[in-house]
Amino acid sequence: MSTGLPTSGAPAARAGSDPALAAERAYLTAARAELERMRSKTLALDAEKAGGAALAIEYLKSALYHRALALLDDPDTPLFFGRLDLQTAPPERYYIGRRHVHDDAGDPVVVDWRADIATAFYRATRADPMHVTLRRRFGFEGGQVTAYEDEHLVDRTEADHRSAILTTEIERPRVGPMRDIVATIQPEQDVIVRADFAETVCVQGAPGTGKTAVGLHRAAYLLYAHRDRLRRGGVLVVGPNTAFLSYIAQVLPALGEVDVTQVTLEDLVARVPVRTAEPAGVATLKGDPRMAQVLRQALYAGVRRPSEPLVLARGSRQWRLSAAEMGRIIEELATRDVRYGAARAMLAQRLASAVLSKMEAAGESPDDRVQDTVARSAPVRAAVERLWPAVDPVRLVLRLLGDARALAAAADGILSTDEQVLLLWAKPVRGPATAPWSAADAVLVDEVADLVDRQPSLGHVVLDEAQDLSPMQLRAVGRRCSTGAATVLGDIAQGTTPWATADWSQTLGHLGKPDAHIEVLRLGYRVPALVIELASRLLPHMAVGVPAAESVRDNPGLLSFVETSDGPAAAAAAATEALEREGSVGLIVADRSVRDVTVALTVAHVGHQVLAGDEVSSRLTVVPASLAKGLEYDHVVVLEPADIVAAEPSEHVGLRRLYVVLTRAVSGLTVVHSRPLPPQLAEAGSA
Repeated sequence: MSTGLPTSGAPAARAGSDPALAAERAYLTAARAELERMRSKTLALDAEKAGGAALAIEYLKSALYHRALALLDDPDTPLFFGRLDLQTAPPERYYIGRRHVHDDAGDPVVVDWRADIATAFYRATRADPMHVTLRRRFGFEGGQVTAYEDEHLVDRTEADHRSAILTTEIERPRVGPMRDIVATIQPEQDVIVRADFAETVCVQGAPGTGKTAVGLHRAAYLLYAHRDRLRRGGVLVVGPNTAFLSYIAQVLPALGEVDVTQVTLEDLVARVPVRTAEPAGVATLKGDPRMAQVLRQALYAGVRRPSEPLVLARGSRQWRLSAAEMGRIIEELATRDVRYGAARAMLAQRLASAVLSKMEAAGESPDDRVQDTVARSAPVRAAVERLWPAVDPVRLVLRLLGDARALAAAADGILSTDEQVLLLWAKPVRGPATAPWSAADAVLVDEVADLVDRQPSLGHVVLDEAQDLSPMQLRAVGRRCSTGAATVLGDIAQGTTPWATADWSQTLGHLGKPDAHIEVLRLGYRVPALVIELASRLLPHMAVGVPAAESVRDNPGLLSFVETSDGPAAAAAAATEALEREGSVGLIVADRSVRDVTVALTVAHVGHQVLAGDEVSSRLTVVPASLAKGLEYDHVVVLEPADIVAAEPSEHVGLRRLYVVLTRAVSGLTVVHSRPLPPQLAEAGSA
């Protein structure tokens, strides 16, 4: 291996002494000039001169605007982070970066990391060099090249090694939102990122393995490789809460993808205003897959068998459909694989078609216009309203949860009497505006809405923290990618809901993707070894069979325990000490302790921010334990692990919550406690 200068702090005189580094800096300057040329050329284009319809002109204007936006240079972000020299005839060289840049002749100056040729940058080894003779990684500071590091892959006498530049980038302190990992994608991650467009991939990822970043980069890759198909269908990212979405919000835009919707599950199904947080047992039952059967029963209970004939006067004659004839039509529609609303629309046409058959049998020659007229006639419309009434999904769920008789009729043979009692609202409800809707109720309404009218499918859905979703929630996500694929991300050991999955095959079945491919990420690039070893002590007690992460970082990290009589004050002191180091600091506490900690920080005159859904603007963030999932901080202070465990409905779930909290640290972890540590951690705390 050969290297250039250190990644930062290099004096200018020394920089000038390395001709290779000087050449790379010159190439970067030239690449930036070509990018500016591309942008100027785009801005010079006049959509009005292209001619065509007004709508086409406006579409072109929008396309040019977004194109110019994508070509805007960020001087603090390097245009490329790697180089490949290939053993071809003639030899070829490619610079790999976050975006494509070409010269005036159309030849590539920088190749987008998603291009096929860039695959070798992530996967080539000495055992399989993929025609690569040299792989060069660049170190940057403030957008300027400060170092390089070479691997000569044709030299098979040396073993593959860990790149110092790669390690530095992975361990670089982080402040603010999550950043992309495009320069540090590992071979096992790249396999997932570039998985087939039509394949649903489920990623079981231990803490620190980069599963969230991998999922987002897969979305960016698919938008690059299949842009037209996904632009029509759309891409959706579903996250656990608004704080998490705020944290990951800049990853895709940094990769040039701005047309991706990012929502929480609650926002995805927001058909009613959520006003109530209900007991875990009730929410669990409402998330049970049997509720789909109950809702279907309730919906089709409104379809009636005809008891009288349909009589239609046309001209001087009357045409008659018997109750039996109409009954056969309704029975056939009810057994077809169509939505309730579509079948209702078809009923009018089917009744009209039956009437036209009688007209033809009588010697008349009606055409399609006659059929449409009959379908819109008052007798046919009245019959449809009577036999296949329109349904409002909100009111149907309202009736089920507020009317014991309606629920009993729909749930007969599906739910027990005790379960039905559990589902019913405690007080009578006048209407949707005053109903005590819960998050689980909103999912039920969404299910009925799909039974009535099919939910349009998106091109791709990225679902993060999928282990925490109930079967009914998974169905809600699944119908939004019924004809597209999904990237499902999660960790069974981090499941913190009462209905958290214990088996990915069950999750994928409820999602409607039973044939999805499951990938397991075990190599931890974010969480240091000391922290992983501590957190892994919990696994045998709450996630039997789930393998622990394996930290591959050279830096084992920092781990300390502080036993005190004043937890909030000691936590504030520990956070203050952590602020003396470089990077972000997360002070994670049981939700009910947030106020005590903020008071202690205020008394100590320590600037901080309490995590909510807004943008992080402080180096020190106070994080309620319930919102910690998916986040990461260079230094983490955890206050009272016992309180974090006790805040959950069961010790099993509490230990999982603690596992999540402990594994948010990137560099160092301090555990502050006045109460005894949970027994599973006591041995570590006394060491």
